[in-house]
Amino acid sequence: MALLWLTRSASRARLRHSLSSSLSIISSSSSSSPTTITSPNFITRLSHLFPDFENSRHHFNVSKKNLSLLSNFRPGIAWISTSSGVADNSSKGDQNNKNVAGGPSWIDVYLPRGVQPYAKLARLDKPIGTWLLAWPCMWSITLASTPGQLPDFKMAALFGCRALLLRGAGCTVNDLLDRDIDTMVERTKLRPLASGLLTPFQGICFLGFQLLLGLGILLQLNNYSRVLGASSLLLVFSYPLTKRFTFWPQAYLGLTFNWGALLGWSAIKGSLDPAIVFPLYFSGVFWTLVYDTIYAHQDKEDDLKVGVKSTALRFGDSTKEWTTGFEIACISSLVLSGYNADIGWPYYAFLAAASGQLAWQIWTVNLTCQADCNRKFLSNKWFGALIFSGILFGRVF
Repeated sequence: MALLWLTRSASRARLRHSLSSSLSIISSSSSSSPTTITSPNFITRLSHLFPDFENSRHHFNVSKKNLSLLSNFRPGIAWISTSSGVADNSSKGDQNNKNVAGGPSWIDVYLPRGVQPYAKLARLDKPIGTWLLAWPCMWSITLASTPGQLPDFKMAALFGCRALLLRGAGCTVNDLLDRDIDTMVERTKLRPLASGLLTPFQGICFLGFQLLLGLGILLQLNNYSRVLGASSLLLVFSYPLTKRFTFWPQAYLGLTFNWGALLGWSAIKGSLDPAIVFPLYFSGVFWTLVYDTIYAHQDKEDDLKVGVKSTALRFGDSTKEWTTGFEIACISSLVLSGYNADIGWPYYAFLAAASGQLAWQIWTVNLTCQADCNRKFLSNKWFGALIFSGILFGRVF
């Protein structure tokens, strides 16, 4: 009996010591990384199993506040653990995900869960691509308008919708073809097809839906423009493949993104005037070479790893010199187009401002900083707006 009593006393002493150590750790760390592991009845059960537990709490200095912390612990983690590594690693993982994903967008907040992957696939939360696709259309529609009159607003609205749909379709094609590459690039690994939120079949179905809506817009144009617009699909579908074979995919993107400079004019006039439209079109191609080269510098390290080519890799340290040459070609082409269109003087004033904006991008961008490259890329919507304003005021006044 004496031996049994000594054994029980030793066990209780060990239990008291363990509880004291654990609760002290819990008390000191609960404010920084609280975890929940047991039910609210935990303390009652301890008191029932060990009748002298309540009376002996003062022996190892445990307050009621410390005991109440036990009710905030989640099931599944040993409450006597002294390590906070799981919580620390989890919070670090959450932070990494937040950095990669960039935080929730309006798509996550306002759209139904089933629609969200498709909206992200079409990049609806990143409208810069739509702006870059729409501006050349607006330039040519406005340039084709009758001097002294405002451009055709109905046509501008149609081309705005076309830009939104065509940009979404282009992104879908790109992600379908690049889904294996996207998983290896930090900036693109969370895209719906790369991450598995959507299957390739779902992506193809969504592409068909976008093209069907785009066809509805194209059918509202004249026959000449229907043929011209349909021919651009060859560029849209083949562009994602170019970065596998050439260091000049940005030039091919320029040919694709600025097709609206041809189509907008033909939608108003029913034909093309090469002396006006071709310089306008190639000014857009040179503009694209500037902004998309800056954009490509964000991914140059990942592109090297996966074997993807770009002008950012082709130009390297000479990027600013090359893009300056493209800027000169862009502005010169715009001057030639405006001169051949006999446009008014306000056009050239806005053109000077647009030239300054493009030069500011080129010579102030930090090509080793992804955030700054992205900021300069996004600023191109203002370059497009300046050219549009110049054409508008040059035509009206």
